[in-house]
Amino acid sequence: MRILTGTANSGDSFRFEPLKVDAIGPTVFVEGQDLARNITWVHAWSVTDGIITQVREYFNTSLTVTRLGNQSRAAAATSAFTPLHCPSVWESSLSNRVGKSVPGLVLAI
Repeated sequence: MRILTGTANSGDSFRFEPLKVDAIGPTVFVEGQDLARNITWVHAWSVTDGIITQVREYFNTSLTVTRLGNQSRAAAATSAFTPLHCPSVWESSLSNRVGKSVPGLVLAI
């Protein structure tokens, strides 16, 4: 945290070096790692008109991205409850490389 906020000792530094970049609609997912510190990270950037308008950052977290499905009117009419289909469209791949268990998170877009 001190490295990211700029309050760390001058000898400490952290370089964000992307290893994987994928775009799904207006959201860009960027994934990288720092094996010396046992850190993996994922950024989710919302992009509007070529400008990054929002950044979500996840450290040492396994991220799965799903797309919210649409329920057809016919399916809604045939059942009191029809679950929505939310397919996985992207998953982080580096979180298993840090040598420790990390929490999982589902991001719906």
